[in-house]
Amino acid sequence: MWLLRDPLQLSDRQLIFPVALAQILPLLDGSRDLAALHGAFGELVAEQVPAELITTTLQELDDAYLLDNERARQQQNEHLAAYRAQPFRLPSLAGLGYPSAPDELNSLFARYEAEAGPATERRWRGRALISPHIDYQRGGHVYASVWRHSHAALAGADLVLILGTDHSGGPGSVTLTEVPYATPYGVLPTDPELVARLAAAIGPEQTFALELNHRHEHSVELSAVWLHYVYQQLGQAPPPVVPVLTGSFQYFVGNGFHPGRDRTLNRFVDALQAETAGRRVFVVASVDLAHVGPSFGDPFVMDGARRERLRQSDARLLDAVSTGDHARFYQEIATAGDRHRICGFAATYLMLRYLDGAAGAVVAYDHCPADEQDNSLVSICGLLLD
Repeated sequence: MWLLRDPLQLSDRQLIFPVALAQILPLLDGSRDLAALHGAFGELVAEQVPAELITTTLQELDDAYLLDNERARQQQNEHLAAYRAQPFRLPSLAGLGYPSAPDELNSLFARYEAEAGPATERRWRGRALISPHIDYQRGGHVYASVWRHSHAALAGADLVLILGTDHSGGPGSVTLTEVPYATPYGVLPTDPELVARLAAAIGPEQTFALELNHRHEHSVELSAVWLHYVYQQLGQAPPPVVPVLTGSFQYFVGNGFHPGRDRTLNRFVDALQAETAGRRVFVVASVDLAHVGPSFGDPFVMDGARRERLRQSDARLLDAVSTGDHARFYQEIATAGDRHRICGFAATYLMLRYLDGAAGAVVAYDHCPADEQDNSLVSICGLLLD
C-alpha cells in the first residue's frame, strides 16, 4: 500500500492506495484530460479499467487537497491567514514529544543534564552551537551536553538566530516568519523589522512562499524549547529570536550547481551579515546528521563495521565544521552524493557562511536507533563555535 499524507495538513485526511492503483499518481502531471488519463492508466496496468475508478480516485485526492488546483491553493491561503493571525506559533509537540507543563519539562531536562555529566565550559562565550533536532527521548543527553555550555554566551546575546531543517521545504529554500514561537515557558519574542529587511533582500514572495511549513516543523521548535529553558535557568528574559527554515541541498548535489553561486542564498547571507552587524548575535543550527539503514531505503543493516565507517565519515564532516570551512563541509557531502542523507546539510552550511571563519569543537556525538531492530540509525552531535 502507498500512504499519501499532506505535510501542510490542509485536511486531517490521509489516503491509502493499493499498489496497482498507486500507479495512476505519476500520470497526474497536468498533461492529460480525463479521457486521456483513463486510457493511459488502462494501458499501464494492461486492463479494462472502469471510468468510475478514475473519477472516484480524483475526487478522493481533491477532497484531501492533494491535487495542485485552485481549491487546494484557496485552502492553503486560508490556513496561512489563520497562522499569521495568531499572536504566536503554538508548540506543535508539547504534550506529545515533551511535557507541556514547565515543571515537568524542567525535571526532564535536569535528568538529561545529570546523564550528560558536569559541564566543563560554563563560562564559554562563543558565537554559535549545533544542536540536534531529533526527539528528546533519543537525543536528550546530546542536547544537554551542548546547551549546558551556552549559558554565558546566551546571557550576553541581543539576538538569536535558529537555522533549522525544513523537512517539507523546496530546493535550497529559505523561509522566514514574523510569527513568534511559543514554548511551555511562554513566548519567545521575534524581530519583525529584521525579518522584513531580510525578506526585502531576497524577495518577499520567495521568503514566505513556504511559511506554512513553520506551523508543524519540529526542527526549530525542539531547539527553541531548550533555548527558552536556558533563559529560564538564567532568570533572564530572552532576546528576539528569528527562526529560519532551510530547504534541501539535494538539488545542488544532483545537478552540480554549487549553493555558493545561488543568487537567493547569497543575498540572504549578505543581508543577514549586513543587517546584524554590530549586534551580539548567537546562532543555533538545529540539525541532525546521517540517516542510514533499511528505514531510509538502504539495502543493508548498520552493523558494527558500517557504524565505524559512518563515525569516520561524520568525523570528517565535523572537522570541517569545527574549522569553519563551509567549502570543505559542502564538498565532503557532495562528493559522496549525500549518500548518508545529512539532514542538517543546508542549515549548517548557511551557518558557516554567515559566521565566516568560526572555529570550535565537538562536545557530543551519538547514534540513535531508527527502528525496533536497531538496524537503522540517525547520527547526531553537539558542537560549539567561537
